[in-house]
Amino acid sequence: MPYYENVFIARQDISGQQVDGLLESFGEIINQGGGKVAKHEYWGLKNLSYRIKKNRKGHYVLMNLDAPADAVLEMERNMRLSEDVIRFMTVRVDALEEGPSAMMQSRSSRDGRDRRGDRGPRDRRDDRRDDRRDGPREPRPAPAARDAAPKEAS
Repeated sequence: MPYYENVFIARQDISGQQVDGLLESFGEIINQGGGKVAKHEYWGLKNLSYRIKKNRKGHYVLMNLDAPADAVLEMERNMRLSEDVIRFMTVRVDALEEGPSAMMQSRSSRDGRDRRGDRGPRDRRDDRRDDRRDGPREPRPAPAARDAAPKEAS
């Protein structure tokens, strides 16, 4: 069976238990269609980039699915009908991720690099500037003094 990743955003004013209820109902639709929910993650209540249906925040949930296309289409149809789901997106993937998703991993393990050791292009550009200068910078000459006396109108 094909693999899918589904992320849906639920309204901000519903409780965490109601979000779990939505997750269970969508999982039941997948099970009835002959598939299974391999993994699900609750990412939490997060700010939205822009307002969606007068909501500024939303409960984010990820589901990894091993299900036939018909079951996924039925789940998406029920998501469209649900007033609690603001947005959803389902993507077909080649393989399901093992372990926690990128959103659930801590930031330091997700980066995979040392903050001080990794120097970006801006730092390298500063190094080039330093190499061009051999000594301290010369102060700029002051602008030429203007005539102190005002010009008379003729």
